[in-house]
Amino acid sequence: MRKNLFISDPCKETQLHALNPQSWLQVERGKLSKSSSQSHSSIESLIKVAVPPILPFFKPVDYVEVLAQLHEELESCLPHQRSDLHLLQFQVFRGLGEVKLLQRSLRSALHKASSVHEKLIFGAWLKYEKQGEELISDLLNSCGKCSQEFGPLDISHEIPLNTNDHPHPEGIEIFNGSYSSVNCVSDTVFFRIRGEKIACSRQRMAALSSPFNAMLNGCFSESLLQDIDLSENDISPLGMKTIAQFSQTGSLNDTLSPEALLEILVFANRFFCERLKDACDRKLSSFISSRQDAIDLMECALEENSPVLAASCLQVFLHELPDCLKDEQVVRIFCNATKQQRSIMVGHASFSLYCLLSEVSMNTDPRSDVTACFLEKLVEAAMNSRQKQLAYHQLGCVKLLRKEYTEAEHLFSAAFEAGHVYSIAGLARLASIRGDKVTAYKRLSSVMSSYPLLGWMYQERSLYCEGESRWEDLEKAMELDPTLIYPYMYRAASLMRKQNVEAALAEINRLLGFRLSLECLELRFCFYLALEDYRNALCDVQAILTLSPDYRMFEGRVAASQLRTLVREHVEQWTTADCWMQLYDRWSSVDDIGSLSVIYQMLESDAAKGILYFRQSLLLLRLNCPEAAMRSLQLARQHAASDHERLVYEGWILYDTGHCQEGLQKAEESISLQRSFEAFFLKAYALADSSTDPSCSTTVVSLLEEALKCPSDRLRKGQALNNLGSVYVDCGKLDLAADCYISALKIRHTRAHQGLARVHFLRNDRSAAYEEMKKLIEKARNNASAYEKRSEYCDRELTKADLQMVTQLDPLRVYPYRYRAAVLMDSHKEKEAIAELTRAIAFKADLHLLHLRAAFHEHIGDISGALRDCRAALSVDPNHQEMLELHSRVNSQEP
Repeated sequence: MRKNLFISDPCKETQLHALNPQSWLQVERGKLSKSSSQSHSSIESLIKVAVPPILPFFKPVDYVEVLAQLHEELESCLPHQRSDLHLLQFQVFRGLGEVKLLQRSLRSALHKASSVHEKLIFGAWLKYEKQGEELISDLLNSCGKCSQEFGPLDISHEIPLNTNDHPHPEGIEIFNGSYSSVNCVSDTVFFRIRGEKIACSRQRMAALSSPFNAMLNGCFSESLLQDIDLSENDISPLGMKTIAQFSQTGSLNDTLSPEALLEILVFANRFFCERLKDACDRKLSSFISSRQDAIDLMECALEENSPVLAASCLQVFLHELPDCLKDEQVVRIFCNATKQQRSIMVGHASFSLYCLLSEVSMNTDPRSDVTACFLEKLVEAAMNSRQKQLAYHQLGCVKLLRKEYTEAEHLFSAAFEAGHVYSIAGLARLASIRGDKVTAYKRLSSVMSSYPLLGWMYQERSLYCEGESRWEDLEKAMELDPTLIYPYMYRAASLMRKQNVEAALAEINRLLGFRLSLECLELRFCFYLALEDYRNALCDVQAILTLSPDYRMFEGRVAASQLRTLVREHVEQWTTADCWMQLYDRWSSVDDIGSLSVIYQMLESDAAKGILYFRQSLLLLRLNCPEAAMRSLQLARQHAASDHERLVYEGWILYDTGHCQEGLQKAEESISLQRSFEAFFLKAYALADSSTDPSCSTTVVSLLEEALKCPSDRLRKGQALNNLGSVYVDCGKLDLAADCYISALKIRHTRAHQGLARVHFLRNDRSAAYEEMKKLIEKARNNASAYEKRSEYCDRELTKADLQMVTQLDPLRVYPYRYRAAVLMDSHKEKEAIAELTRAIAFKADLHLLHLRAAFHEHIGDISGALRDCRAALSVDPNHQEMLELHSRVNSQEP
């Protein structure tokens, strides 16, 4: 899991105290005196919360408006402008934390690229975003499917041939026509190079360039000579012979060395022989076989204005990201490039290039000189207001980290003046660092009185006030933007310091109920340490290590693995049987974090690790941690006990990355070696997902039945029974579905209550359905989805209550907002309905929310509002058919 290292300097009042957790734990072991003064200060420092960073993202006040503008511009812009617009779209989604959407924007930028440079940049960017997926390419190859998505481009073919002569130098008169007015001069001319004569065709040489034409056919003395001395032009006899041959054939000898080609290239540039220069340029690019070759030749490419060679060198550098940025020579090329050299190297795509380089460098070390240099180049390359907003703000964030406060202030001010309102947070932070909290507070308040209110505004302002004012601002920040984690953490830490343990844990659990955050798990771990609840502390640190094996706690000062070792000494060790019992308990109570912890502990035993890593991956997917889930799947493959087991894990890797047919192929290969529960289960999953034939449900049923005949444990069999019940429901076989769900419940597969409730509902027994969901809610640890499902089985008032509970438990779920808005619309409360949707859209770019709000705007006659939402929604999903139809209808109504 790639961790964003961008951490802001905390304000003085919330800095962490010095901490030695090992010493504190020794107190609890009795190795140090309980009266030690260090004990209290260490515990106190455990529950401090660092101030949230100023994020280096493009965060417009109204992202919907910006997405709509970008979509409108994409419909009418010139082809060469499209990639830049998709890049800005990417930056909006980056600021919103929408990983899938930002990757799709990058892919659109690649597909709409109008130059080879843009193809190189966005191809490399997508490859960088997909780091660690090399195994997937290998697996696809093993299925007979070639995966060359980010393979090298043939630069020579991508860049068109330049056949235009360079404008002749000032002061040289050019005669029209290919023949000299002095008809008596022979067509053969000899060029003398250090005593050796090279015979050339006068007219063929004259055709190479305007200067040669002027020399050989013009009014100069050389036009009358048959013997011309070129010894002072840094060309060897061999080079001149090659040029003479090129003038006759139009091609270069394949046996020429790079040194000879460089010599001819310099000569061609001096005499403006564009076709010869272009041929050398392309031929030289074929000699690049390593990074060092690219480094050596890039200097020549920039000096001699050789775009093909420069692009070929650039391709090597970008293909090796991020490793190539560890090479000082490569960094020097990017940092020292002038505007003209950037044009040679990357055409008109300088902004895109330095956007990529800056992001890679920030993820590696945001404080480094390299990061600052790349961002300075990004500022230079910014051409329009939105690009300047991003560039100024990002460089301001880096300068803030580097404690270069004067420069940071200048940059945040420039970004704010260009229209990036979020940069006011940087200006406020700088005022606070200088001890002027009043100015910081006023700056935020001024913005809040002039722009639509957003969660980050209240969060930032809360840092500069005390007491009830701070709590009120944090409460408002949570209400407006529940994706912010600082308000929850601050409130929980404050409650813990006041010895309100129950409320503190409730606050942090509230957040972990809908968003699994390493920082929040770390804070809860600290709470449990302070409470001497080592079993739960161990659970949290093991969950942290599952998500991020190299995670370091307490501002990076202590490895989480070290803390686990220390805490574990205080906890009674479980046997393998104990672990299985604990896993069943947690799995049946839908305690996914607890289940992760148990599996982590089980992996230390001699048990079969492949299946444990596989279970770990299932839990991580359920917790919406796809990167960690993929890492666990790859570990499952690595630790598979047999070939047929390995094939199953390979199948899941392919299935989870969208390669359904190949996943199905792996399942069949596994079954051909040995029939197993997991192989049949995978085949059923992949077939159900890949086939559009309704009759395939019969095959899926038979596959799941075959799976249930194979040996497995109750956890997986419960899942299979639950899935089989779902297929039976879809086929209308309700009695068989009910039998499956009841069987699953007998082996404690708690989620089967939801399936059984659906059966009751389809039998027109809403009361039984409601009661079944009530049982799930009573048993499940995290039950926002259960409340949401139960809301379908009760009257309107109870539905509203259940959905209000859903929003309280998981404010990121969008269905409750849509339902409440629809109810308000039915009651002719149009403004309230739109406000309810706007509340959710403010923090979540959801297609369905935007679609519904667009329809509401159309209904009340607000065509411009409807059109804006349609365009923003089509930025989220450009191929959504209903959205396209609504957009077309609304667009036709625009005056």
